[in-house]
Formats: sequence, C-alpha cells, structure tokens
Amino acid sequence: MLKSFKTFVLLAALSGLLLLAGQALGQEQGLYIALFIALVMNVGSYWFSDKLAIKMARGREASPQEYPWYHSMVQELSLRIGQPMPRLFVSPSPQPNAFATGRNPRHAAVCVNQGLIDLLDRDEMEGVLAHELSHVYNRDILIGTIAATLATAITFLARFAFFFGGGRDRESNPFAQIALLILGPIAAMLIQFAVTRSRETQADASGAQLSGKPLALASALQKLEAGGRARIRMGGTPAETSPAFSQLYISAPFGGAATRGVGSLFRTHPKTEVRVANLHEIARRMGQIG
Repeated sequence: MLKSFKTFVLLAALSGLLLLAGQALGQEQGLYIALFIALVMNVGSYWFSDKLAIKMARGREASPQEYPWYHSMVQELSLRIGQPMPRLFVSPSPQPNAFATGRNPRHAAVCVNQGLIDLLDRDEMEGVLAHELSHVYNRDILIGTIAATLATAITFLARFAFFFGGGRDRESNPFAQIALLILGPIAAMLIQFAVTRSRETQADASGAQLSGKPLALASALQKLEAGGRARIRMGGTPAETSPAFSQLYISAPFGGAATRGVGSLFRTHPKTEVRVANLHEIARRMGQIG
C-alpha cells in the first residue's frame, strides 16, 4: 500500500511539473502538442509492448515440450493468484536476466534469457518468475507508460519552447523559464526513474509473497548482479542495450551503473543490496529466518 501511494505521489509530481512547465514557459499550445505527441508515442509502445520487447530481445516462444518446467512453474504461479497465464519466451542472450511485458494480464508475455536458465536453480527461477508475474498483475506496464508519457511531454515542451520561444507575458520570469528549459526534462527523468524503482521494489515484495520464497529471490538477484558484471564485455541484445527497454528487466543489464552519490538517482533499479535486505525482512516476517 505504501509503495502504491509513493507511485501515486510520483505520478502526481510529474503531472504537476508538466503543468508548471507549460504555465511558466507560456506555452499552452505547446503543452497540448507535446502531450499529444507523447501520448501517441507511448500509447503505441504500450499497446504493442509485448511484440516490440520480445522482438528486441530476440525471443522465441518456449514450447511446453522443450521447456516443461518453465510452463508448469508459471502455470502453478498463475493459478495460485487466479490470473491468466502469459505467453512464454526464451532469449538466446547469455546475459542472466528476465522481463515481463504486455498491456494487461490477458496480453502479457514473460521472457527469460538463456543465461538466466544456465545460472539459477529451480527455487531461484521460481522467485524470478513470480517477480515478473507480479509486474503483469500489478499493471506496472501501464504505470510505466503513464510516467513515460508525462516525462516525454515535459521534454518535448522544453524543446518546443527552446525553438519557438517562451511565452510573451511581460511579467514572466526569464530566469525561471531558462531553469525550466534546462532542469525540467532532467527532473522529469529522475521522477520517472523513481517510479520504476518503486515498482521494482513492489514486484519484489509481491513476487516473494506469491512464490513464498523471498530468500530464493534474494539469492537470484545477487547472482544476477554478479553475472551481469561478469558478462559486461559480451555485449547484449538490442533490448538490453536500449535505455527504454532495459528498464523492463528484473536486474539492470550489465550490473547497472552510476551507483553512488547523486548518480544513484539515475538508476532504473534499486541497489541490489537494498533489495536483498528488503527480501530478508520479508523472510523474517514469514518465519523463514529466526
């Protein structure tokens, strides 16, 4: 509940920043144009998110004959929570990672990388899949699309004002306008990343409850962090190297970056040590740790 409220506050902050930028820059017309363009771009991405992400990850559909454990595990988790089972895919990438996508539970897909299959044991894999299913059932793709739409609109509005000039209101503060031109898009991006981190934390908690194995998920995250760093020079699929799509993964591809100080604000995922600590606390509440 607290994480959901935090997400609401962050989305409200993005909306407020968009309105503030439109008012301060005197760009009412630009505001509508920017919002329309952002809506078209991001709603299109949202509607076709499953096809786009799977294609960029070079995923192929996993048949029940070839991956019986994969199907039985996801089917059991889906039945446990009373939700439809998503389509299942496998990417040939050696990067140990996984993601879920789709506009709703009935049009969802889960994709795991071959590197993840090779790295994790059964309990750890179940923890990861429960995390990804939680993204689907918590409607995180929709929430992420709303955040991306607002952030994109703010960026477009700033560019519109830069090229076509700010408002003509004589009482407007030119220094405030310049500050918004420069800082508005940065602030929007930081809030968008905060939304993503908040949803990752929520999916960790929901996934731990769904699988009943928070310690297995914690172990998987630690392996993914180490595995990502070990494979940093091996390259990755277009999805892994795209800033937009890399946010979908359970762990930041290639071990993440900018982890200290102000740089941590630009992370798309919470720090692994923080996620592990949260999962250990969940395990304590479940009586799995004395």
